[in-house]
Amino acid sequence: MTERKPPGVSFESWVDQQIHEAEQRGDFSRLPGFGRPIAGLDRPYDEAWWIKQKMRREGVSMLPPALALRKEAEDVPEAVSAARTEAEVRQIVTQVNEKIERALRMPPEGPPLALKPFDVEQTVRRWRADRRA
Repeated sequence: MTERKPPGVSFESWVDQQIHEAEQRGDFSRLPGFGRPIAGLDRPYDEAWWIKQKMRREGVSMLPPALALRKEAEDVPEAVSAARTEAEVRQIVTQVNEKIERALRMPPEGPPLALKPFDVEQTVRRWRADRRA
């Protein structure tokens, strides 16, 4: 229910009164995130913060396709070391290899790719050896 400002009362006092009454009812304590610090409050202001946050949530990259693929290939060793099973290792490497091979056939925009597919069997052997150690 929306309340109307009574005549003769300044807008600021009416708003202050509405806030005070909402606090008394505990309306603010039921809001999502109540009591948690505001994320990023300690960082300098960035006008495009909401765009960057949306892109991060949606997994959108601002890198040219060739650089994004290079970055993905650089992340393979870390992803492989975090894999729990040999099948997961093979899946990670195979997926990246498919992207690399596609990019080698039809080079994407951006700088030269300078990548070659990973050796799946060698990667699996290295993963097994790391597991034993």
